[in-house]
Amino acid sequence: MRHRNEFPTMSDADTDATTDEHDTTVLVVDDERGLADLYTIWLEDDYDVKTAYSGTEAIDAIDPTIDVALLDRQMPDVSGDDVLDELRERGIECRVAMVTAVEPELDIIGLGFDDYLQKPVDRDTLLETVGRLQRRSTYDDTVAEFFAAARKQALLSESDDPTITDSAEFSALESDLASLRDDLDDVVADFDDADYEVLFRQLSGPDGDTDDG
Repeated sequence: MRHRNEFPTMSDADTDATTDEHDTTVLVVDDERGLADLYTIWLEDDYDVKTAYSGTEAIDAIDPTIDVALLDRQMPDVSGDDVLDELRERGIECRVAMVTAVEPELDIIGLGFDDYLQKPVDRDTLLETVGRLQRRSTYDDTVAEFFAAARKQALLSESDDPTITDSAEFSALESDLASLRDDLDDVVADFDDADYEVLFRQLSGPDGDTDDG
């Protein structure tokens, strides 16, 4: 897999489109065996899939070949949050989506995930998410951090609890997002349309003009 700080040329991207998915390893973690097996079936035609039915199995399955991890948060032995912490502590540079019934609250700010899906999740959404995260693994670290922070900001902004958006933690997240936005000038290359649209919305002011004028 390409190092995250290297950008593919157009010809590289065309070539990678036919090979990268099959070279991508996805770790599926959910203590509901039927759900974990269903996700595996949806993904296995396009990806190499490892399936774990508990947090303990997930930790045993962690290795540097993992490119994308799909983690349930609520598991009886070891939580998805703990699995995520273990991934980061071991320096596994994979992209992570939490796939969970847990509604996002302020505690997500400290979690090192890239995306957050609330169950139930359909096949198209899961495949689109894995594909998007696999592509982001080729982007610069600043871009990945920006998208992760933007996702958290969007999730928390949708909360019906006003204490979330009024909190010091949320204000700090928005400050971090603004700083990351300022760092993106030299790294906005090779985006797909969906990611570029998200980035454009984040960089645009209320009249559609970018913050840079």
